[in-house]
Amino acid sequence: YSRPTTAHARKMSTTELYYCELCNVLSVLEASPRKKHRFRPGTRALMEIRKYQKSTDLLLRKAPFSRLVREVCQTFSREHMMWQGYALMALQEAAEAFMVRLFSDANLCAIHAKRVTLFPRDIQLARRIRGVENM
Repeated sequence: YSRPTTAHARKMSTTELYYCELCNVLSVLEASPRKKHRFRPGTRALMEIRKYQKSTDLLLRKAPFSRLVREVCQTFSREHMMWQGYALMALQEAAEAFMVRLFSDANLCAIHAKRVTLFPRDIQLARRIRGVENM
């Protein structure tokens, strides 16, 4: 008989052997399964925010972004354009930096309006305050 590890024991429902002397029967007494750990509301969101603030990797997937860039190029030019991998990565880095800054400004607009929910009008106001050259 090997003892389960503590992590495995936590997941298992606790069972005990019970011997009834009157009945001369050995039966299994099963307790209720252990409750799954739950975080309080908002804790998981804060953990996710901290995780993404720590990371430096790109958040958009590379293949869909590459397809989008190539599709936009086709709408503006009839000829087929080739893209280097580094050019696509640089463009994606710039696009994500732009979006992060835009959402940061829009979040400040929402906070100024005494809200925590971001509305499309906050993004529009942030773009309008930035001016034409920063669009």
